[in-house]
Amino acid sequence: MNRDSSNTNNMASLPMNTLEEIPTPGADAQAITGLVKKGGRITGYQLADGRVLTKEEGVALARQGGIRGVGVARRGDTEYLKSLPDDAEGNNLGNLPSVTQ
Repeated sequence: MNRDSSNTNNMASLPMNTLEEIPTPGADAQAITGLVKKGGRITGYQLADGRVLTKEEGVALARQGGIRGVGVARRGDTEYLKSLPDDAEGNNLGNLPSVTQ
């Protein structure tokens, strides 16, 4: 079966379509290195510099250009950060370790 390249491009853009906003990171933007979880749900993010932020603080900092590699998504009334799609699985938020607060 032959794949149409426009169909392949549409499939690749699907993850990007789930993002409400893709902030532009600043020169000193941090990467997320861990997830804070409670009861299996993400409640916050740990940054490369060791700071731990709530989910809301993470969204606000990302919008200010302080976090790289993420976009802002929404589920119902809740905003959260989502990895920007690329070819690397290791930097996906879902693959990051959980950290304790």
